[in-house]
Amino acid sequence: MGPHRDTTTPPPEGAPSSDFPFEIRPSAIQGLGAFATRAIPAGTRLIEYAGERLTPAEAESRYPDTPEQRHHTFLFAIDDEVVVDASVNGNEARFLNHSCAPNCDVVVDAQRLWIETIHDIEVGEELVYDYAFILPERHTPAAKKRYPCHCGAITCRGTMLARKR
Repeated sequence: MGPHRDTTTPPPEGAPSSDFPFEIRPSAIQGLGAFATRAIPAGTRLIEYAGERLTPAEAESRYPDTPEQRHHTFLFAIDDEVVVDASVNGNEARFLNHSCAPNCDVVVDAQRLWIETIHDIEVGEELVYDYAFILPERHTPAAKKRYPCHCGAITCRGTMLARKR
């Protein structure tokens, strides 16, 4: 389970994100996004994906996944026991958008989630990673509609769901 951001309590448009090498501003992909304010080398740990820690049952209770509705939360599962809800005590990491052609990845280190660059980033480039949602059920066309992707990449799958193998 990866996050999907919304625009609740965004920082002011174009506001620098404290000491981070990016700012939060409107994105062509979805709502707000994070954009590099300086060149960032590959392998840079940008920010922790922070928020309230929940059990999967608490997360499901708080945000039930309704088949008829588009999925839209700030949840990110660390493992089968801990889910981070960035809508509660979260930070700028929740504004990184999904892309099927990511330039960042998420790393789990000591039960904490970190966003890291996977290649050099240019000034103005949007920071994105592949949410790669995995559903317990089959990834049907209806399920894919609940998790649409609008990244615009040549390799776009049209969904934030991971490829089933």
